[in-house]
Amino acid sequence: MLHQLLVGVKKPFIKMVPVSTPHCVEGAGSVAKVGELCQQYRVSKPLIVTDNALVSLGIAQKVISSLQRSSIPFAMYDDVVPDPNFDVVREGVNVYCEHQCDGIIALGGGSPMDCAKAIAASVRTGKDVARLTGLFRVHRPLMPIIAIPTTAGTGSETTAAAVVSDEVARKKLAIADPFLVPKVAILDAELMIGLPVRVTAETGIDALTHAIESYLSGYANSYTKALSIGAIQAILEYLPKAVENGSDIQAREKMAKASFDAGVAFTRTYIGYVHAIAHQLGAFYHVPHGQANAIVLPQVLRFIAEQNPVRLRELAAHFCDDIALEPQSDIVSQFIEKIEMLLRSLGIASTVKELQEYDIADIAKQAIGEAFGEYPVPVVMSNKQCQELLVKLLPNGEH
Repeated sequence: MLHQLLVGVKKPFIKMVPVSTPHCVEGAGSVAKVGELCQQYRVSKPLIVTDNALVSLGIAQKVISSLQRSSIPFAMYDDVVPDPNFDVVREGVNVYCEHQCDGIIALGGGSPMDCAKAIAASVRTGKDVARLTGLFRVHRPLMPIIAIPTTAGTGSETTAAAVVSDEVARKKLAIADPFLVPKVAILDAELMIGLPVRVTAETGIDALTHAIESYLSGYANSYTKALSIGAIQAILEYLPKAVENGSDIQAREKMAKASFDAGVAFTRTYIGYVHAIAHQLGAFYHVPHGQANAIVLPQVLRFIAEQNPVRLRELAAHFCDDIALEPQSDIVSQFIEKIEMLLRSLGIASTVKELQEYDIADIAKQAIGEAFGEYPVPVVMSNKQCQELLVKLLPNGEH
């Protein structure tokens, strides 16, 4: 009851907070426009925030070449690692200030995107990143951020949050503020060709989770629901194609847009227990975020189906093969089975091989703590129920 009261108090306030949508530049080869976009947004010396892999693969060079054609000097910070921690962000802040940059180009998956936004927030506020975690602690416009995703999944190019790891506390913490939304998102599907099959699959399911949890949110409205439905439809159709043929440019483009739309949706509605649990699996064991979401998603959907399936039934009705012939309970089951079939076809496991039984109590406590009063979930999960769900994720033979 207290959870629902807290959400009820926060909901009117959140609805009054405007959240912008990045200017979206789409199309194969659109990364070549980054130089002129810097000129348009008066960025005279951007910091490119990326990782070593994208530099070695030559993808960062495409950004650099565009800047050079526009005679725009730049600085590079390419030491971002998966699940960047406070120290990684602090190092990026130092590079930004040392080179007197006035804008940021975020290139990569969720980790470089989150790191870039955290760097921007720390620079602009003059506060250490550890003091910025939580809601509405930025309070001011940031320098322009041009986000260039190289995966279709996180939606970070359009979200108002940056996730940073506290390795000492074994937690993932979020900086959440509308000012974190990038000015521009460049969706260039050519940058995604050649992605490993596993990365394509897991990041695609990350986008699917965003769309589903957004639809089930108590903050969902007709606008966000339409975005979620469109994203889910596209992912169900085009993710298998992108996994089967990584050079399918149409599939890559559809997935990039689905990820963007799901990001726009969940930025306005928040997420749910799938993410709350997945974040802890990342913090405890460094399980890749998309993989963690993929494993947890069916279990959370089944929990919702058992407890309060009203919103899930509404969502499932859009994807039932013949709703007129199906009992209401079967509509939900069919939808969940559709998701599970997709996961199996993508070769995604149903358990977490790193999960240790002795960690379950702590993981459940942190997951419930993350969601409590923050995530407008369709049904409240107790600590005991979360532990029971986690037991189902133990590797075979351990429960």
